[in-house]
Amino acid sequence: MQYIPQAAPFVMIDEITEANEQQTTTTFRIPEEHLFVSEGYFTEPGLIENMAQTAAAGTGYMAAQHHAAPPVGFIGQVKQLEIHALPKVGEQITTTTTNVQQVMNAFIVNGIIHSGDKLIARAEYKIFLQEENK
Repeated sequence: MQYIPQAAPFVMIDEITEANEQQTTTTFRIPEEHLFVSEGYFTEPGLIENMAQTAAAGTGYMAAQHHAAPPVGFIGQVKQLEIHALPKVGEQITTTTTNVQQVMNAFIVNGIIHSGDKLIARAEYKIFLQEENK
């Protein structure tokens, strides 16, 4: 995935299905051999990272549209994390992140993960983008 800094085996998105200044949606089919699969289920750390990578992919995609390099981001905080279910191997999840607020290089982002119509997880992230060297 050209829009995120992670590489295999740490990639937790397959495709960007929507991206604009406010919202990004990705899909990910859970592979059996994934680092965060245990006993046939995609575990909590994978869900948390999937939401973060969706936010990063949207930022990277928008930067590419402006012929800029994707910025490097860091998670500063995860709040209000709710995990309702763990998706099974082979299941495809759809993740949407929405930018709620931006102050300079800090963003508040809401993330939600669905499997079909079923809500899997949600959280609020505080993400800091590394400032460019000038």
